[in-house]
Amino acid sequence: MQIETERLTLRPLALDDLDDLARFVSDPETMRYIGGGGTRTPGQARDTLGRMIESFQARGYGQLGLVRKKDGAFLGRCGLLIWDRATWTITDELDRSVETEVGYLLGREHWGNGYATEAALAVRDWALAELGLERLIALIYPDNVRSIRVAQRLGMEPEDEIEIFGHRVTLYSLGKRPAL
Repeated sequence: MQIETERLTLRPLALDDLDDLARFVSDPETMRYIGGGGTRTPGQARDTLGRMIESFQARGYGQLGLVRKKDGAFLGRCGLLIWDRATWTITDELDRSVETEVGYLLGREHWGNGYATEAALAVRDWALAELGLERLIALIYPDNVRSIRVAQRLGMEPEDEIEIFGHRVTLYSLGKRPAL
């Protein structure tokens, strides 16, 4: 499975991506709005990458590695995350009480070039057309202006406020909210 955009190749994550991802997640500014907002150790990065790879293999979709076409640089990850609406934790269980998020993380040196928007648009279009999803969300810290702009470019609008990892975030959505 691979998605091509004008400047990017989105492909399944691999263990070879660990060094770059570990460097990205050790940066406090990169991690400021990711999860609980803290940095990760190389071991935590390895564990997270392993879970993402396993989850992708089990479902056939998930987070993808972002590679810049012109030089092969690994920029980060973008793809789909499945959240349990009852607990607002990431899950591998697919049932009617889940939400599918377009989520991404780029190394700080790659910010400001439109890569997050380009990748997220490609993932959105793929999820709607190929997976037949009718709803996508983004969970965004209220002061994360860059991610709010990406969500807006995806056609998402603020719908609700929820708590994840002890922080209030805004749930942006594209598509109708499912019945509980």
